Amino acid sequence: MGKSSAERRKKAAERRAQRIREERRSRILKITAVAGTAAVVIGLVGFGVYIEINRSDGGTEPGEIEGLRTFENLTNNHVTKPVDYETTPPAGGDHHALWQNCGVYDEPLSTMNAVHSLEHGAVWITYDPDLQQEQVQKLESLYSQGSYILVSPYDEAEMPSPIVASAWGNQLELESPDDERLTSFLRTFERSGKVPEPGAACSDGLALTKAELDEIGGIEALREGM
Repeated sequence: MGKSSAERRKKAAERRAQRIREERRSRILKITAVAGTAAVVIGLVGFGVYIEINRSDGGTEPGEIEGLRTFENLTNNHVTKPVDYETTPPAGGDHHALWQNCGVYDEPLSTMNAVHSLEHGAVWITYDPDLQQEQVQKLESLYSQGSYILVSPYDEAEMPSPIVASAWGNQLELESPDDERLTSFLRTFERSGKVPEPGAACSDGLALTKAELDEIGGIEALREGM
C-alpha cells in the first residue's frame, strides 16, 4: 500500500509540473500574439505621435558628447541567422524581424531583437552582470512607461566598460550611471529621427529574455505557436 501511495503522489506531482509548464508556455505565447497585427497599427499611431513630440528636440548635439562613438552605413536587413556584429554590444546592423519591447529586464536579451528596437529609435542600456545592485537600480530608474529605453545585463561577450549606452549608429561607454553624459545621450538619441524607422513601435513585440526564448526553442518556435 505504501508503494502504491507513493506512486500516486509521484504521478500527481508530475501532472502538476506538466500543467505549470503548459500554463507558462501559454502565457509566453500570449505575450507576443499581437506582434503581427496590432503592432502595425500602433507603429503608425506612434509615428504620428512622434511627428508631434520628437524626444530629440532640444537634446545635446552628438558632437558635444565626449567619448561618443558613431558608426555609419549600417545595414538593417531582417535575418534569422546569427549576426556577427562589429561592436559589443551592437549599435545597429541586421536584425530579427521582431523587435524587443522597451522596458527593464533582469536577464540578458536576444541581441538580434534588441537591435531591431534601436532601429525604431530606442536606446539600449546594457551593463556588466557583476555591476553593483545600487548602480543597476539607478539604470533601471531611467525607464518609465512609454519610454523608448531598454535596460538589461549583457553577457554575450566582454563589454568595453561596466555600462554601455547604444542607439542606432551611436554608442557611449560609461563607468557609472551618475555620469552626466548618459542623460545627454538619452536626450539626444531616444526617439531620434535619424534612424531607419523613426516613430515605429517599441511595444507589442517580444517581451521575453534570451533564456526564456531558449526554453521554448527559440524565436521561430515562438512564431510557430502564435
